[in-house]
Amino acid sequence: MGVNDGTDGPEWDVEPEDESGAVIAAVGRQIRLWREAAGLRAAELGGAIGYGENQVYKVEAGKRIPKPEFLDRADEAVGAGGKLAAMKRDVAEARYPKKVRDLAKLEADAVELGAYDTDVIDGLLQTEDFARALYRERRPAYTEDQVERLVAARMARQAALERCPAPLLTFVQEETTLRRPIGGRSVLRGQLERLLELGALRHIEIQVMPTETEEHAGLAGSHRVLKLSDGTAVGLNEVQLTSRLISDPKEVQILEMRYGMIRAQALTPRLSRTFIEKMLGET
Repeated sequence: MGVNDGTDGPEWDVEPEDESGAVIAAVGRQIRLWREAAGLRAAELGGAIGYGENQVYKVEAGKRIPKPEFLDRADEAVGAGGKLAAMKRDVAEARYPKKVRDLAKLEADAVELGAYDTDVIDGLLQTEDFARALYRERRPAYTEDQVERLVAARMARQAALERCPAPLLTFVQEETTLRRPIGGRSVLRGQLERLLELGALRHIEIQVMPTETEEHAGLAGSHRVLKLSDGTAVGLNEVQLTSRLISDPKEVQILEMRYGMIRAQALTPRLSRTFIEKMLGET
């Protein structure tokens, strides 16, 4: 699976409500100051580093996030002596939306994660094609640059799947999430294949909640429970425009209880694998 980690593709539009925009704006100002000190016009700098004049202006205005090679080439072109290139780390940390960065930090600190999803395949399990198709369905519509930024952020989060020592990751997916052909049949097929691939790993368990199941403790909606390295546990609930971190022990206990019941009511991991294989054959 190819991953757009920000080292290729276009620079991304910056979301003004994201505080990371202040970092990108500061980097842009530094680029402009060094360019002017070197006596270069934006078009001349762009020509020297392989970018268009408009792209240079957008980066300097803090409206686009510069790629690492942009900073490296600009540093050399204006004679910054490594000062612009040194900002690559700051840019990398500000590259993704704050909401995604906060979630990635939680997932990176989790020794155990349980996720129940009712509408779509969980983000940690998504293929790049599936994630891209999903973001293209959002309304109001994202620009293509925004879509690519969000896809890259989602793929970066999947580093949690490869940590060592590996956390225990369990997922329960509603049957409907495996049937909805987001992005088309070929994208869905690739997604089902990815689920089978991940489900074969010893630290990942994927279960399916069949639509015909009568007893169901998850009717209140999707949620996550994360057990962190310091022994604490938190919950996460996302609905429409709201994302809520749940830290109150009593509320987390309720989510843990519900998730345990959901896992018990769903198909076992082995039966779920058979179920997904059958769906793949039908797709």
